[in-house]
Amino acid sequence: MTPHLGRVGHFKQLKAWQHARSVAVLSKAAISRLPAAEANALADQWRRASYSVALNIAEGASRRGTKEFRKHLDIARASLHELEAIMELAVSLEYCRPEELAKLEATVDECARTVYGLLRKFSDAATPSAS
Repeated sequence: MTPHLGRVGHFKQLKAWQHARSVAVLSKAAISRLPAAEANALADQWRRASYSVALNIAEGASRRGTKEFRKHLDIARASLHELEAIMELAVSLEYCRPEELAKLEATVDECARTVYGLLRKFSDAATPSAS
């Protein structure tokens, strides 16, 4: 039987969601360092990507069935990759220094590891074992 996380509020117990919440909170400070000219471009994209991770984990956990949950975890994973690219751009464009993003990058990495772990868990559970 595959695990199901369909209870309301249960997503808050997931380490992946807890890390994703931290990513969104830490992103706020980094976004505030961007120049005003980026408010409607890079800043907005960064904000949406950081929110997307936490919101997709929460939404997926409330869906019925592991297939739906995995779909939302895949979206969260893609948003984490987007955040990596955004942070790389912010450094390359000299909007932020690498050391300013170190804690955020570490939190993104930890979130990605936990999301990957959940994806593996649900992929393994969905694959019938040969007996």
